[in-house]
Amino acid sequence: MFLNYRRCRIIKELQINEEIREKEVRLIDVDGSQLGVVPLKKALDVAFERRLDLVNVAPTAKPAVCRVMDYGKYKYEMAKKEKEARKNQKIINIKEIRLTPNIETHDLNVKANRAIDFLKDGDKVKVSVRFRGREMGHTEMGKEVLDEFAQLTSEVGKIEKEAKLEGRNMVMFLMPKAD
Repeated sequence: MFLNYRRCRIIKELQINEEIREKEVRLIDVDGSQLGVVPLKKALDVAFERRLDLVNVAPTAKPAVCRVMDYGKYKYEMAKKEKEARKNQKIINIKEIRLTPNIETHDLNVKANRAIDFLKDGDKVKVSVRFRGREMGHTEMGKEVLDEFAQLTSEVGKIEKEAKLEGRNMVMFLMPKAD
């Protein structure tokens, strides 16, 4: 295993040529045909004869499976596939909006507009109402605030997780509506 510090990901390096320490290996040719179980020396000779590398593709198998291939080209193709997969990945962020149980209408509208912007960008929104002191006795006010907030953002978002009391906070999650 090799750790690339710049990208902070682990790349599994395969054993090639003389790094392979098996006595016998199952050999697969360049075109994918199996050449059977052969001694390592013969497998290395076949790879050297074709001016390619012998790569241990399944080291845990008994006997280990080795393939004759151009290792540099293989690594390049794998890096290309990995880069393409990362490019197609959608990263979803969770944005948090905090409210109080006795929030004024205008303030609630401003926060709702901010949440609508987040939802339009494809982010999830965590809406939390914090209760302080005696407000804990009136959690239904917080529930009403969250319901009104959900109503204000209903055009672009839908409730992913209903409002739930967690300690001194009541939390609700919104997610963007599918287009």
